Amino acid sequence: MLSHLSKKIVVSNLYKRTFINTSGNIVKFTLNGHFAETTKGTTILEACRTNDVFIPSLCYHPNLSPNEECNLCLVETDKTSKLSRACSTAVQEGMSIVTNSENVLNSVKHNLAMILSEHPKECTSCESNNRCELQDLVYRYGVIDKFPRKQREYIPKDYSSPSLIRDMNKCIKCYRCVKACSELQGMDILTIGPDGIPMTPKNKELYTTKCINCGACSFYCPVGAITENSQVREVSNLLKNKEGKSLVFQTAPATRVAISEEFGMEPGDISTGKMVAAIRKLGADVVFDTNFTADLTIMEEGSELLDRIKNGGTLPMFTSCCPGWINMVEKFYPEFIPNLSSCRSPQGMMSSLVKNYWAERMGMKPEDAVVVSIMPCTAKKDEACRDQLKTEQGLQETDYVLTTRELAKLIKLNNVKFASLKESEYNNPLGESTGAAVIFGNTGGVMEAALRTAYEIALEKPMPTLNYTPVRGFQGIKEATVDFGGIDLKVAVVHQASNIHDYMQKLKNGDFMHHFVEFMICKGGCIGGGGEPKSKTGDYLEKRMKGIYKIDDNFTVRKSHENQAVKKIYEQFFGHPLSHKSHHLLHTHYNDRTEKKEQSVKGGFWKWFNKK
Repeated sequence: MLSHLSKKIVVSNLYKRTFINTSGNIVKFTLNGHFAETTKGTTILEACRTNDVFIPSLCYHPNLSPNEECNLCLVETDKTSKLSRACSTAVQEGMSIVTNSENVLNSVKHNLAMILSEHPKECTSCESNNRCELQDLVYRYGVIDKFPRKQREYIPKDYSSPSLIRDMNKCIKCYRCVKACSELQGMDILTIGPDGIPMTPKNKELYTTKCINCGACSFYCPVGAITENSQVREVSNLLKNKEGKSLVFQTAPATRVAISEEFGMEPGDISTGKMVAAIRKLGADVVFDTNFTADLTIMEEGSELLDRIKNGGTLPMFTSCCPGWINMVEKFYPEFIPNLSSCRSPQGMMSSLVKNYWAERMGMKPEDAVVVSIMPCTAKKDEACRDQLKTEQGLQETDYVLTTRELAKLIKLNNVKFASLKESEYNNPLGESTGAAVIFGNTGGVMEAALRTAYEIALEKPMPTLNYTPVRGFQGIKEATVDFGGIDLKVAVVHQASNIHDYMQKLKNGDFMHHFVEFMICKGGCIGGGGEPKSKTGDYLEKRMKGIYKIDDNFTVRKSHENQAVKKIYEQFFGHPLSHKSHHLLHTHYNDRTEKKEQSVKGGFWKWFNKK
């Protein structure tokens, strides 16, 4: 396997090739008899899609290196007598490319039929029904299941993870899951087994491995071999028969710029009001905004950072919003558990408030308030099951977690016309938020929001600019220094698991020294979460990120500490940040989950810091 560093380089080159690719010479060619042009080095598949010519594929994805496994992206060229794979063949000057000849179509149909002959006939009950790339291609090409069925040895389904389900009987050997796990995330949980089927180490159940539940494998799986552990049916049944319960939904920041894609709109289209309206249409009693507790997180986490700097706490302090990142620390880097902020994630805070604050004020028992969380992240399902986040009665505070994709499925199943819905508002008091909260959806957003508040609290004056661009963008590791009244506050932002592994190794080696570090497991942050709509366009993350920043720019209030509802809940309930009550309801603890327990250590940061 490639090292984490070399993996990052591979992904970086792919990213440059796929998304930027504006430098170099222009190559002219003919495509199905029409003149076209592209940039030198562009593959035939990319050039065809840029020119709106469809090329079938199952193993290709623009975020992954070419795989050459499915043999569906076949084209004719004048450079060879054989059919060429469009995913790995570069366009050449003067090349003639044909994608729709009888030879090409017959070969594609034949190869599709071969894939279909090994695939279970379970479409109608499959979690990926109507969103399966194989199903779409079979219909598009009118493929008949003509070959004798190839009987594979049955592989038991893996239900061990709260986040993901693996049914490798449906695997089509495209290996996109393996590449996502290794190339993008640097985890190497999935490898190709002796029979060609992706497997976990020693064929263990997924939850017993070092899997961090990021869901990248499910995001890139084109069929139903790896899917989120869906709770659509449970929530659907509950909406129909509430049994005296009050259904309280909460929605994460990143969901509002992505769910639109499930209904034919563009990535980044802001659909906050329509999403809330759709949830109400489904039958929710209350819809709160997780952005409220993102603001609350900043109040607690910012105060915790200032307290550690002032009183000698463990530094650098790490953010704790991302459950995949928490899993990584507990499973890979337990010696850094003391560095984690003790703050719950915004999901965890909201669920705690619903059960322990809102329910009491509504005159109901905590168990009668059922929390359904709408998240961009499959790891949030795992987080909801943590023992540390249960009520005193041992019940989950977050009862159900639906990904953005699952919410879209629930909306479609109930025939709600999303695009034509009149916008609706969140319920108060837990529905009011600021621009600082919504940028939690982007990599760098938690850091930027924290700086807006911590700077003003510490120095009693606002930051020179609210749009702190040094922590924005898609660079894997971003560093910045903020003048904190005589202290050079050194901060860093890291996103995507492979980059995080790199950072942690360098931190161990003493190459990095920061006060405060934001970590997000997925590329781009929550907007690239494993539960977001599956997109094969090259710029979907950029569009989602722009949508998030547009919401922030349009807010009148853009600092968490200026959220009037947050101020009120401190006055009436918590008292102040880091109070005893807030520690009880808004904070948590973490466990060493490595096979061999390691002693936690603080490291040499304070020796460096005190010298400064």
